Amino acid sequence: MLMHQRSIRQILLVLYLLLNYDGIQGKTMLSKHEKLELEKQLKLLNKPSVKTIKSKSGDIYNCIDFYKQPAFDHPLLKNHNFHPTIKTNLIRSKQNSSTFSINWSSKIWPKDDACPFETVLIKRITKEDLIRQRNMPPPYDVMFDKKFAMFAIVRVSKNPLNKFGGAGMITSLHNPYVKGQQHSACRLKIQKESDILQVGWRVDPTLYNDNKTRLFVHFQVRPVYCFNVLCPGFILVNNKIPIDMDFGDVSNPGHSFAYVFTMAIKRDQVNGNWWLLFEDNYEQIGFWPQKIFTNLASFANNVEWGGVVYSPPGVPKPPMGASSFPIGNTGYDAYCKALIVFNDKGETIGVNRSTIYVDDPNLYKVLNYPNLVIRKSKHYVLYGGPGESHQL
Repeated sequence: MLMHQRSIRQILLVLYLLLNYDGIQGKTMLSKHEKLELEKQLKLLNKPSVKTIKSKSGDIYNCIDFYKQPAFDHPLLKNHNFHPTIKTNLIRSKQNSSTFSINWSSKIWPKDDACPFETVLIKRITKEDLIRQRNMPPPYDVMFDKKFAMFAIVRVSKNPLNKFGGAGMITSLHNPYVKGQQHSACRLKIQKESDILQVGWRVDPTLYNDNKTRLFVHFQVRPVYCFNVLCPGFILVNNKIPIDMDFGDVSNPGHSFAYVFTMAIKRDQVNGNWWLLFEDNYEQIGFWPQKIFTNLASFANNVEWGGVVYSPPGVPKPPMGASSFPIGNTGYDAYCKALIVFNDKGETIGVNRSTIYVDDPNLYKVLNYPNLVIRKSKHYVLYGGPGESHQL
């Protein structure tokens, strides 16, 4: 165990040099040591590929052999027995939704272009990506000054005795305007003490080098915190849907049709692995192995749904969600719907008790309708706000 902790600290040193928050905006001066570590990290992230493919939106992805993906660089996963056809031991839950199913593979990739069987999709990382990501802020719960992040969320009522085996939601997709180091996101978060798992969409120029609405995952096991596969830990199993994909179409206020996406995080009852699942058929994307966790080695006791934004010091807060205050109309508002949690037996249960949390109601708001049912979907959370966008 001591050797594992030492290895983790060494990895963290590299990540700290490359991905830590730089308080001086735009400063990218690298020492000789940092440049060497940069090259080392590029080699760790850009594994030799079986094939390279280009998405319709222009993103370059490497098809990496399952066994050679970055996840297995984690010191606790060196002697694993995972394989490309690994399946979950989950109780299949049915989402009540009227949304039609999108063939994401055909939406993302040109015709007849795909990664081979037993490979996984990993976006090619450049030196410029790693330099830019030095300006990523730390996780919200470890920020020195939390006033730079703002939340508009609904969460389960706090109780240390809660035992959740995951949660899910359907979220509407939006593209709030951000620039520089700002970001704006909607996410599902499950947590127990300092261990955190998140999935959602975000607009984040620092992370992605564009202003597109993209998928993201994030995990935190102190002192490690990481987006997507920028550090080892999350094991990919899917060769069709990238975890940082560009959603493309987004919802527009006033239109009768909303673009949505279904996502869930669910614990495997047999082995304790936490699976990331997409859409109504719960397509398996990947999982966080139980052995990398401390507190989430068992169950979660907190779940949150809703919006979060960030601006660095001295920069106005960006818009959230649909970029306007919710008015109680899903044709105009950003929302999370079909909110569910899984109990300690893996069974789907409703969110019976929930509370609202908003950092600044002058900038963002949340409306919580736990008993609202529209077209088979129950429990709506409407959220969003203009932020301080009028000052931009």
